[in-house]
Amino acid sequence: QVHFVESGGGLVQPGGSLRLSCVASGGNFNIYTMAWYRQAPGMQREWVATIYLTGNTVYSQSAKGRFTISRDNSKKTMYLQMNILKPEDTAVYYCNRAVDPVAWGLGTQVTVST
Repeated sequence: QVHFVESGGGLVQPGGSLRLSCVASGGNFNIYTMAWYRQAPGMQREWVATIYLTGNTVYSQSAKGRFTISRDNSKKTMYLQMNILKPEDTAVYYCNRAVDPVAWGLGTQVTVST
């Protein structure tokens, strides 16, 4: 059974950058279409970005132009480079398979604040 561990979050000022990582253990990462999600306080979890096996990517409207999703199959790792961060990006960020998601990990907290 595959599971994912997110890391790289932290406190950053508006306009700053962070790079999140998602490491897979178990399973076969190379065949998964993967995605990033986030959940702000009091809100439902929302989709942020998807990366397909071909390397094609799709972004939510809020992420487009500021975030970049990527993956390194040799390291079983997916990344989310987040630039020009805004206070409304504050959330716990999660990764999972885009299709047939498995149990959610603990996520990584991103706080954008002065």
